[in-house]
Amino acid sequence: MRKNPFPPIIPVAAAVIERQGRILIARRCDKGPFNGKWEFPGGKIEPGETAEKCLVRELAEEFGITAVAGKRLTEVMHEYGTGTIRLIAIRVPRTTGRFVPTDHDRIVWVTPERLLDYDLAPADLPVARLLAEKAASRARRPRKAGP
Repeated sequence: MRKNPFPPIIPVAAAVIERQGRILIARRCDKGPFNGKWEFPGGKIEPGETAEKCLVRELAEEFGITAVAGKRLTEVMHEYGTGTIRLIAIRVPRTTGRFVPTDHDRIVWVTPERLLDYDLAPADLPVARLLAEKAASRARRPRKAGP
């Protein structure tokens, strides 16, 4: 049997959780190749599962919180050599519960402009760039004058 020359595509859901103008990122503490890298939390989408359901499940498993999945923000394809990640970034407008990380050793709330100051996993970089660009664009817009 010949080996498939095309690496698998792994669908992953990633949460963009924003509170008071800051976005949550988490630092991985596993023994894998991304140990110590920061990421938007989430995980692999199981067969038959939507990205939104995956995100709700993963946030409950990884942080012990209840989340509401909102609109999809963007989708990123990133080749890692062993496979391609299809990362689906989804806004999470509401969470309940206290964040207790199980797969991460730290979480931080960062302004969108500061996201790129962190050593993010490669597939998360385009999402961080998009969020930083959107924040910069909002900051450049002239404010409407009052009545």
